[in-house]
Amino acid sequence: MMFKMLHSKLHRARVTRAELHYNGSLGIDRDLIEMAGMMPGQQIDVLNVNNGARFTTYILEEPRGSKTIGVYGAAAHLAKPGDLVIVIAYALMDEREAKKFRPVVLVLDEKNNVVENA
Repeated sequence: MMFKMLHSKLHRARVTRAELHYNGSLGIDRDLIEMAGMMPGQQIDVLNVNNGARFTTYILEEPRGSKTIGVYGAAAHLAKPGDLVIVIAYALMDEREAKKFRPVVLVLDEKNNVVENA
């Protein structure tokens, strides 16, 4: 049996841009993608702390060091610049992996700098 487990999370990322007329996805600074162990194209859930909206999308790579968190396409109706979001990535694991695995949780400040790696 496989379990869908929390793999990594960006906690309290601040949305820096939103574009409605764009192919849908969530843009994330390449540095944050790598630090969290995420991958471009990976399915993620996004939870908006400001308005309670939740949506599923995929990761689009933003330039390294840009601190960009961009909400694109229809999801731009659900988040705007300045909103705080939680970005969650999952991984399929067998029971043995799931019991041993420890997810990466990056806590971000108001400028999308990592302030804690839990």
